[in-house]
Amino acid sequence: MTEISEQAVVRRLNERLGFGPPPGEPAAGFDETVRRLLGPATDAAAAAIAPPTGLTPPPRTGTKADKPDKAAKKAERQARTAQERKLTIWWLDRMVASRTASERLTWFWHGHFATSNQKVRNAAWMLAQNQTQRRYAAAGFGDLAAAMIVDSATIRWLDGQKNRKGSPNENLAREFLELFTLGIGHYEEKDVAEGARCLTGWVLGKDGPGDQGAAATFKRQRFDSGSKTVLGKTGNFDAKAYAGLALARPESAPFVIGRLWFRLVSTTPPDAAAMTRLETAYGPGRNVKSLLTAMVAEAAFRDPAASLVKQPVEWVVGLMRALRITPGKLAEKEQTKLLAGLRGMGQLPFRPPSVGGWPSGASWLTTSAGLTRLQLAQHLAAHAELKAIGSADDVAELLGVDGWSARTKAALGAVKQPAQLVAIAACAPEYVVSG
Repeated sequence: MTEISEQAVVRRLNERLGFGPPPGEPAAGFDETVRRLLGPATDAAAAAIAPPTGLTPPPRTGTKADKPDKAAKKAERQARTAQERKLTIWWLDRMVASRTASERLTWFWHGHFATSNQKVRNAAWMLAQNQTQRRYAAAGFGDLAAAMIVDSATIRWLDGQKNRKGSPNENLAREFLELFTLGIGHYEEKDVAEGARCLTGWVLGKDGPGDQGAAATFKRQRFDSGSKTVLGKTGNFDAKAYAGLALARPESAPFVIGRLWFRLVSTTPPDAAAMTRLETAYGPGRNVKSLLTAMVAEAAFRDPAASLVKQPVEWVVGLMRALRITPGKLAEKEQTKLLAGLRGMGQLPFRPPSVGGWPSGASWLTTSAGLTRLQLAQHLAAHAELKAIGSADDVAELLGVDGWSARTKAALGAVKQPAQLVAIAACAPEYVVSG
């Protein structure tokens, strides 16, 4: 197997476990870059950005029977939109500032345990979920999975509050096995039905007029305490036990490893020998940090063919890092254009399209997405300090691109205006694709 250069593999490290090299970061080797990305327990630069406040959900204007006036409904909708906007800009700020893998991994888990505020309609719950995913991002997957199954936003998103003793709702139980821990074909319908019984007892605050909704709490009197048989085991299992039963199955480790590998390394699955090494690194403690360290050490990580199309959020955060643009410092009008651009490309944080998360690969390379990408790149470049940019080589250094193809270099050579040069370069295959 041929391998990419050391410079290219360091670039790949920064893009796969981060959002590109931190601005002003001196050139470093592979081992040093791995230590920076996976070493610290806390990303100090990102952590310095305080979480947003004032996310208490606005009072509900009423039920259908109450027929609230249009003005009240509009005010409630605007308040929720403003809170979600504040939350989204805050996270983008953290991504831009990050120096470790923490924010990139939090982004991955957001896609894995995909939850949309379109249905949750509670920015405080989305923030709490985000913080939980960050806390366990590179720790034990078992702890993360156990936390997600009783998370308020997850419960609302997957109808867990409708799951009652004697009248189970199977949505959360099913998706937990199919999308989060095991994959299709590794469980039976009776496991889902019995799993739903394990998840009873968790309730959310009522959604009546003026009720802001309480976070998920466990009500023992609503829990189905009868014996259940799940994945071949029998007992009085609760939510935490259900998560543990799923993770204990031999199919769980390769499933989780495969999901990380697909998004961070290659669309080609690891071979049998590599999977054995990765499962060993993952271990009984389901250690994500150890797993990632092993992943980037695999020969496949250095394979020139292991290129991945950047998701819109990854692309725009990397570009803002290179241009030293902090989303939270932009004027409100400019923030609106930023979020509109992401929406136009099909990806907004806290708004995955389904529980299956976002697509990958060529799905992001449509003509309409390409046009939106160029418009957004032009908008961002117009707000950057680009006095030092005068050639294709200058912009390659700015964006951290190893080099341009002859076709791209010819196209860039015809552009003289620095902002336009940067915008076009940011939409070139060499930057849109993490090579």
